[in-house]
Amino acid sequence: MSPSVVDLIADEMRNDFGNASSTHSFGREARRVVEHARQTIAKAINAKDQEIIFTSGGSESNNTVIFGVAEMRQKAGKHLITTKIEHESVLKSMQHLEELGFDVTYLDVDETGHIDLNQLKEALTPDTILVSVMAVNNEVGSVNPLKEIGEIVKDSNAYFHVDAVQGLGNIDIDVQDMNIDFLSTSAHKINGPKFLGFLYERDGIRVPNRIYGGDQEMKRRAGTENVPGIAGFGKAVEEVQEVAKADLQAKYAGFQKLILDTLDQNGVAYEVNSPLTGLVSHHVLNLRLNGVSTYVLIANLDLAGFAVSGGSACTAGSLTPSHVLTAMFGAKSPRVSESIRVSFGRYNTAEEVQAFADALVEIVEKIKARQAKD
Repeated sequence: MSPSVVDLIADEMRNDFGNASSTHSFGREARRVVEHARQTIAKAINAKDQEIIFTSGGSESNNTVIFGVAEMRQKAGKHLITTKIEHESVLKSMQHLEELGFDVTYLDVDETGHIDLNQLKEALTPDTILVSVMAVNNEVGSVNPLKEIGEIVKDSNAYFHVDAVQGLGNIDIDVQDMNIDFLSTSAHKINGPKFLGFLYERDGIRVPNRIYGGDQEMKRRAGTENVPGIAGFGKAVEEVQEVAKADLQAKYAGFQKLILDTLDQNGVAYEVNSPLTGLVSHHVLNLRLNGVSTYVLIANLDLAGFAVSGGSACTAGSLTPSHVLTAMFGAKSPRVSESIRVSFGRYNTAEEVQAFADALVEIVEKIKARQAKD
């Protein structure tokens, strides 16, 4: 977390104990804090204040949109469109809707992790009520052309939902210019607190509530507001908006090059799964280390003090191969079982990345030597 975010949250927890829904002075001060954060966040994506709803994070926001639209618009149609490389909170929601009688189209991706806009156009029908496409893929960093997708969906009967959990802070997002109707985020992806996010819901659209109770969040999401966390989220958004996206991407691209150069210099056989040019966010580098099991590599790197994964952190505890790499390269590709996902943050340094690259070389060489003996 950002040190200044931690400081602000701690200060709020010590001094601002009022319930933001209360009318006394302590409650009014808490409400002021919440609304200041809401204004900061709305401005960052070119939205109106009242279009921002605080949630527990990306999964809740995604579920709220997908099930809400299905419930609200099922008389208009029961067809939804998404991609094969979405986060599990989208894919499992879609799969559950299929069990309830809805029809879902899962768009293919190429070997760079991008959809074919022509396939999207062909998939749209008068019965399509929602198109859900992530901004940036969490495993390979591919960036979807949101403005072009928004233009296509705008002329249809469907709403356009974007899972921007990996996008916020890494790419520029303008919900008006991109014709986005719903947008999901998580605070911890931009150095804010965990278990907090927001849902952008375009003015004039109102999906049914998923959580019932009090009248918090303009009667759209019940539950006492997490005032310290929301204050921290607003601060995190404020800070990330001050960082030039181009400079941040250049820094991350430099980290990628440092790792790949180190592997090249030491003769390590590898393949890059994530795109290195074009529509991509360089904060993710997905690598296949030829002949080395994903799980063996992750375990050894962990022992060396480095945290990587084989896919999304949400499913990293399972032995299920990455659905993203499977969609990109096929279930039989060795990339599916021999790849790791390396990700960078704003506070990583070149020294840390070099230490990781050196450890990766050493570990791969040890594993290969052991394999040769066996």
